[in-house]
Amino acid sequence: MARSSRGPFVIDSKRSPLGRRQRSVIRRFFRQTRTRILLLYISLLGIFTGLAIPLYKSLITSQVSLRVRNDLIEAHEIFHESYMNWERQPNQSVEDLETFADDFLANQLPEDDNFFIFIIGGDFYRANPPRLLKPMRPGSNLYEKWESLNQFERGEEPTDLPEIGTIIYKAEPLIVDSEQMGVMVLAHATAGEQNEALASVYTFVLIEGAVVVISLLLAWFVTGRLLKPVRELAIAARSINESDLTQRLSTEGSGELADLARVFNAMMDRLQDSFNSQRRFVNDAGHELRTPITIVRGHLELMGDDPKEQEETIELVLDELDRMGRLVNDMIALTKSERPDFLQYEMIDLNQFMDELFTKAQALADRDWQLQLNCSSSMMGDRQRLTGALLNLLRNATQHTPASGTIELGCKQTFSQVIFWVKDNGEGMTLEEQLRIFDRFARLGKRQSDGSGLGLAIVKAFTKAHRGKIDVESQPGRGSTFTITLPISSQFGTVV
Repeated sequence: MARSSRGPFVIDSKRSPLGRRQRSVIRRFFRQTRTRILLLYISLLGIFTGLAIPLYKSLITSQVSLRVRNDLIEAHEIFHESYMNWERQPNQSVEDLETFADDFLANQLPEDDNFFIFIIGGDFYRANPPRLLKPMRPGSNLYEKWESLNQFERGEEPTDLPEIGTIIYKAEPLIVDSEQMGVMVLAHATAGEQNEALASVYTFVLIEGAVVVISLLLAWFVTGRLLKPVRELAIAARSINESDLTQRLSTEGSGELADLARVFNAMMDRLQDSFNSQRRFVNDAGHELRTPITIVRGHLELMGDDPKEQEETIELVLDELDRMGRLVNDMIALTKSERPDFLQYEMIDLNQFMDELFTKAQALADRDWQLQLNCSSSMMGDRQRLTGALLNLLRNATQHTPASGTIELGCKQTFSQVIFWVKDNGEGMTLEEQLRIFDRFARLGKRQSDGSGLGLAIVKAFTKAHRGKIDVESQPGRGSTFTITLPISSQFGTVV
């Protein structure tokens, strides 16, 4: 509150909490998407309604005017036919003309605001309806104009009386035996039709206004319902954090917004899987690193002054540090595999590549090594990454194959793919182990080794980076076959 210079305290609406809340509510209202859609809808309705009203008025007025003129034409034709039939009779007099006028008017029921007027012998004789409007009465300018006519005339005479409007007329001289005996006037006052047209326009405006209001209300609620997935998306996005990725949207209905909800849910599923995977990775990595750190710390704390003991401790510590280094390098390799520039593509001659790889494999361990080669072309790929992946599989095979066992390295080529495999006749795996063998830090049952548990996960990551796939077939006691299938060409190159 602020003190007035002329009296007690007054409330400053700009600074009061109530005023701020009101302005905040108003701002939020106008920032809503459906409010903006509604305002656009109102603007379009206003424009088209503003154009429709004068257009409707013009159309209805022209239609009424056309109907009036057609009525006049029809009434005049009826009179003219009756008059021509009467005129053909011989020896007609003024008295006969008056009789004709009486009979004609008695048989006519004029349309609204139509008047049949007979002027005979220079004087007003009769009219139907009998009560004439003021501008048509004897003595008026228009009456005197009709009275003096000696030939057919049609015309319009505007008046300054809003209840009469413009008088439209057709006047025809009444001639008997080449002598003009009078004038018949068919007149119409337009005020009634104009009022009728205005009433129609007024009714149209009322109906249009009601339709607009109802449309706006329906549009407000329907737009709110249509935009419900967007509001839910905003609510879900605000509630997402590193500890809660469970928010999902309703996917009922069809259309773009339902597709948006499904895409958002799929994105959240991928994001949650990624977070869970990263969390497991960090936990597993922490567990794997904790063991060598504990070993190193324990031996260093217990190391005495004996030179032999110190040498053994240093050797053990260096071995554990090497294992930690390999683990860290593997973790870095897995992280880099998700980058778009991870692979360095080049053209690989498959025959030469397999020969070099087979030579390197024989140095891993003393086994019965075999090479199956059925590829003679080239492919695009990262030679170093592919070599590392296949050597990982070969090293894994040596760890689970006895000294007398057989390990087969093979390659075959189709029109669009290159297939590499590593086959052994070692321990083999159960189905459950096959489902988990490519997980990070997966060392299962008898297949535990001295590695970091990241080898096969790295192979899978390298294969995925090459846009390929890796599969395993195995039976306990009968060995395993790991197969890597890669596209022979990609956006980086083609077959040569």
